[in-house]
Amino acid sequence: MEPLDTPLEIARCRLHEAAVPLVEPFRISGGTLRTRKSLIVELTERSGAVGYGESAPFEEPFYSEETLQSCTACIVAHLLPRLAGRAFDSLEAAVGALESGVRGNRMARAGVETALWDLVSAQSGVPLRLLLGALLERLRVPEDFRSPSTQVESGAALGIPSDGRIDTLAARARDAVGRGHRRVKIKVMPGWDVEPVRAVRAALGPDVPLWADANGAYALGRDAAALSGLDRQGLAMIEQPLAPDDLAGTIRLSHELATPICLDESLTGDGAAELFLECDGPVLWNLKVQRVGGLWESARIYRRAMEAGVALWAGSMPETGVGLHAVLSLAAFPGFMYPSDAAPSATWYPPGADLIERTMDAEARMAVSDVPGLAQFRLAERLAKVGKVVA
Repeated sequence: MEPLDTPLEIARCRLHEAAVPLVEPFRISGGTLRTRKSLIVELTERSGAVGYGESAPFEEPFYSEETLQSCTACIVAHLLPRLAGRAFDSLEAAVGALESGVRGNRMARAGVETALWDLVSAQSGVPLRLLLGALLERLRVPEDFRSPSTQVESGAALGIPSDGRIDTLAARARDAVGRGHRRVKIKVMPGWDVEPVRAVRAALGPDVPLWADANGAYALGRDAAALSGLDRQGLAMIEQPLAPDDLAGTIRLSHELATPICLDESLTGDGAAELFLECDGPVLWNLKVQRVGGLWESARIYRRAMEAGVALWAGSMPETGVGLHAVLSLAAFPGFMYPSDAAPSATWYPPGADLIERTMDAEARMAVSDVPGLAQFRLAERLAKVGKVVA
């Protein structure tokens, strides 16, 4: 029997809330993150196998409509009851139970859905990246794009410094390259854009790929001068310059600027991917497991991207080491052409604080774990120390 077709009988569902402090506040255009509060879903199969997944929204709705509170409510009231005490013929059937009749709530679904994948990995003894490869084969993704690597290259993602100083940002960019990162991404917003980009470019020299991430902070007419200024900086890309729901503006801007536009918040699923392709929109996409509702939807988008010649890279929220397992397993596939936002634990958290410690080597490469099932990382013990049971 193929691992993807392994029957599942969910005996128990639990939801934990974990709070992991950040090394320092992480600021983007919409808000500031000081502690990574995250939801960890724990599913137990009748055989005793356990799977874990992470839902990683923010406490405030500055990145998406979902928040920690809304995801908690959705998971407890709507998603876990669809699994608890039920038997499914396959992973696909269980994932379908989470998708049917549930609109939006993608981060909530991602936490439960990735826990199902981890449960199948534990039950079958097959690493997650190989399970994903089996799904890509089933979806008829071309063979050249479905053989995963065992490592993923990490790119540096730098927030707006809490002291508001451009020289602080430039120093952090130099330090990131010194630690092995071969590309640097910085957060921008109106009033913090062209000058920081110029300072980082001067600090790094002409050869290090640099791009700017606006998280939807700009508006076409109001910020035309700033967008034009960014367009003249030789950036590799400008990520999500306009609001997530300004699809027409994003498509128009992608034709007006010389710098490639990268989709982030606007890429909510395979339907959105199809729309942008049909309308001749951006063909550079940040694919985030959390934002699209899990790994199955990520695989659908991956297939469409490979068929259309879209350039992909894998984004991070950031998650804890639990959610990062799904990100790294997805980013291991060859269609992801740019370094991922996935970063080692030390980038975000104090030593020993992450739920699962993730590291990178001197060339900024992170290992994709081949351990079948995250329970082997003694997650139950970690959650007992830094988390609380919500349901």
